[in-house]
Amino acid sequence: MSPFPVRPLHRNVTPQALFAVGGLLIAMMAMRLVFAGIFELRTDEAYYWTWSQENVLSFLDHPPMIAWFVRFGTAIFGDTAFGVRFAGIVAMAVMQLLLVDIVRRVTQDLRAMVVTALMTEAALYYGLLMAKVAPDVAMIPFAVAMLWSMVRVAETNDGRWWLATGLFGGLAMLAKLTALMFVPGILVFMLVPAWRLRWLTSPYPWLATLIAIIVSSPVLIWNEAHDWASFRFQFVRVTAAHDWSLRTFGEFFGLQFVQVGFVLLPLIVSACAVTAWRGWRRQDPIALLFSSSVLVPFLYFVWTSLSLRVGDTWPMFLWPAAIAGAAINMVELPGEGWSNGTIRIYWRSVQASIAVGMTFVVLSFLYCTVAPWNLFGRNDPVGTEAGYDKVAERALQDMRNTGATWIATTNYRVYAMLRWHLRDRVPVVQVTERARFLDFSDPGSAQITGHPGLLIAGIDDQRELLRAAGATLEPIGSFTTMWRGTPMRYFEIEKITGWTPELNPAPDTPLYRWRNLADAPRPMRLARVARAS
Repeated sequence: MSPFPVRPLHRNVTPQALFAVGGLLIAMMAMRLVFAGIFELRTDEAYYWTWSQENVLSFLDHPPMIAWFVRFGTAIFGDTAFGVRFAGIVAMAVMQLLLVDIVRRVTQDLRAMVVTALMTEAALYYGLLMAKVAPDVAMIPFAVAMLWSMVRVAETNDGRWWLATGLFGGLAMLAKLTALMFVPGILVFMLVPAWRLRWLTSPYPWLATLIAIIVSSPVLIWNEAHDWASFRFQFVRVTAAHDWSLRTFGEFFGLQFVQVGFVLLPLIVSACAVTAWRGWRRQDPIALLFSSSVLVPFLYFVWTSLSLRVGDTWPMFLWPAAIAGAAINMVELPGEGWSNGTIRIYWRSVQASIAVGMTFVVLSFLYCTVAPWNLFGRNDPVGTEAGYDKVAERALQDMRNTGATWIATTNYRVYAMLRWHLRDRVPVVQVTERARFLDFSDPGSAQITGHPGLLIAGIDDQRELLRAAGATLEPIGSFTTMWRGTPMRYFEIEKITGWTPELNPAPDTPLYRWRNLADAPRPMRLARVARAS
């Protein structure tokens, strides 16, 4: 039998309130559209734009879905900030609709559906920053679609919905490998409820697994051809030994509070704990699925943050399921014997999370786009990635003055921003960490070989690698980016002579290897570069 009772939709929201909520959702969507069009592209976004210019099966850093997202948007709107970000706007809308439909199917409660939509808007990452492209943005709609398909499995007892689960799971893995963190939740969904024997002996879950592997096979094919480079790159953190650090632990929670919500985060985490208790007590497959899909990866990230830095967007795939769980809780709590006072406090917490969160989202939008102030000085997260258009202008000026025909960087983010602003009018090459550019097209060897170049690098970047490879560096000048009157990033500019960058260096040589994800440079064998040169 289905775990969902068949009942009509509980229309416990007035038409006037629905009209107001609809207007608010349209206004928030319009804000994201404006943000996508006028906010200067960030460094990682430019990096993914460079991916979209290549015909590559996969990439060192991540699978290819984000490049396909960017190519989709730019095919419609051109190489503009809005074009790069358009697919992120679509991803947010798809995620929102799927979550609302999940809550509808589980609760048949209109108020819970409205709350679901509003809570997604009240989280800074979803309400605004999904307009910025990132692999997480590409993964989230497919991950939520996978959960939605599993809800359909539980709702209908039709095993064919497992095939959709496999399809969406494979697409999620084509966006980011952390989609594998849903596996514990899927296993709990299969094995804990009373139906465990049915699905263990059914062909559909196993066919779904095969479909997921086939759909995500471009990642496997590319890695098999490149010594499993992206798997080694991603999992280097797991094997890295680091001391305990309260700083990284504090950074992790601080970022989650900012990106999810100061009120919303504790609300949805506590709701997940209640959902887990309900799932085990009732053997409810959906409660088990959603709580396990959130709490298991979340606890892993908490543990990791005790010694390593957790990326600001890495846990963002967790919280949509937690938001749906919090909305479902509103309907479930009254029937579970909770006191009226507890239920009132929960409802007021939901209201407060929406009000506080949406206010913060709007203020963040205004700060990023129109405010004249720099509130955080040189550490401002917006300002640190601004001003690269001026760096590109200065680079062109120095190229004319020195006769340089190409630009080199030792930082892939600087490479991406220069390539974005210059639109490939001159060759731009990231000359270290060449593993990031496997199978990329020739950036313009005819303009590089035998010609002087221009190096643009931060003061701490790895010039010694170039000198060891035989390059002669002549200081030309320096440049500092400015944002709202504050100096932000300092670059030294040098002329390169006597050297041509090696676009395809051998693996494990210094110009091939990447800086690992644990924020510490990997050992570089300079002697090997010198011998090779």
